[in-house]
Amino acid sequence: MVEYPADRAQISADRAQISADRAQISAERAPQTQAIAATADEFAEVSMGDGGSRRRLGKLGVADRPPLTQRRELFWQGLSTGMTIKAAARAAGVSRNSGALWLAQAGGMKPTATALESRISAGTGRLTFADRCCIEELVGKGSQPARIARLLGRSRSTISRELVRGRPAGDGEYRYRAIVAQTTVDQGRRRPKPRKLQPGTALYAEVVDMLGKRLSPEQIAHRLRHDYPDDPEMRVSHETIYQSMYVQARGGLRAEVAKALRTGRIRRKPAGRDTSGRGRIKDMVMISDRPAEVEDRSVPGHWEGDLIMGAGNRSAIGTLVERTTGFLMLVHLPGDHTAATVAAAMTRTIPTIPEILRRSLTWDQGVEMAHHTAITNATGLPIYFCDPHSPWQRATNENTNGLLRQYFPKGADLSFFGPGMLDQVAAELNDRPRKRLNWMTPAEKLEELLQSKPTDSVAPTT
Repeated sequence: MVEYPADRAQISADRAQISADRAQISAERAPQTQAIAATADEFAEVSMGDGGSRRRLGKLGVADRPPLTQRRELFWQGLSTGMTIKAAARAAGVSRNSGALWLAQAGGMKPTATALESRISAGTGRLTFADRCCIEELVGKGSQPARIARLLGRSRSTISRELVRGRPAGDGEYRYRAIVAQTTVDQGRRRPKPRKLQPGTALYAEVVDMLGKRLSPEQIAHRLRHDYPDDPEMRVSHETIYQSMYVQARGGLRAEVAKALRTGRIRRKPAGRDTSGRGRIKDMVMISDRPAEVEDRSVPGHWEGDLIMGAGNRSAIGTLVERTTGFLMLVHLPGDHTAATVAAAMTRTIPTIPEILRRSLTWDQGVEMAHHTAITNATGLPIYFCDPHSPWQRATNENTNGLLRQYFPKGADLSFFGPGMLDQVAAELNDRPRKRLNWMTPAEKLEELLQSKPTDSVAPTT
């Protein structure tokens, strides 16, 4: 083939143009290359050896490393600027082998995120329902647990457990459903949960029998596993037994506490170094000892009480609610809400209640009732205390306190409201029709009970 001078001139001009284009591209990429090189310097260090200087990757702590997604992005940016695999890996803070593996997995091309993956952002903490919906979509598209974990910023074990949790019962196919997983989580958080030690069950009978033989709760728990190795329904932890004895003990189980436990205590002693008795109320009578007639509201005269607090807990108002009728009385607390102030106010208020309606009072374990014995001695009204952190044991009072917030909003200074204003608010609520009273008002229901003969039966109003 013969080359003519004109062809050789054109080839030379093309090569010159290509060289100029390469120079321009290199100049445009120079800032990006320098930035990546600077990033590489952050992850590398220079060490001197006998054979001279060499550059090696610095060892960084887990807390100092950027997220994996950021390291991958740095690696791909390095390759796009013309770096070798080794240099790009160094810039990203990973080994050469990791960089080569990423390149091979991607088929030599930078992977592009799908529309779904671009909408997902990494998070922390517990999985939300939105996270679970993303998991369901990713599983439907064939994403592996490791990929899902990386996108959501969670560990792979968390995603693996989540996939098991979200599988519908009896589903032959392995399918994840976000609503199934969320329902399972919500049910596990519900309170109060049903107690495992319930009277009338075989497990309850075995525990009571072993307590009668003076076995400790720990001995009982392990002995049950030994005696019933194939029956999971006959297993219980020692902590569950303690909770059943101290918190909700009734009947035979409570009767066995004092003689079964070596300490002889019927109340649990809090762990800790504070032995001064501060924060605890002496001589409490627990709600488990309250008469059974209180539960079904068939007998009037049983009250529930509490304090509603004002701004900064500096002021308060006492509330008393009768369980059968929902009748409300408000107690004025001038100045403060210390135990002495509450006792004095209660001693003035309770005698205004007709004697036939003074059967019991249930309160939480607030320190304002530290002088409860003085109140009982002065008024003859027995006071029972709820279990710790159990507001549902005073459900009527809690509901009424919510209604009172319409008149006494949170953050208000409750010392502003005098006895006359409190009586007006109580009268207004007592004149409000209630569904559980067949749309009678608490005042009307109370009047009906007071006018009825003592032998008349009172219909339940639950």
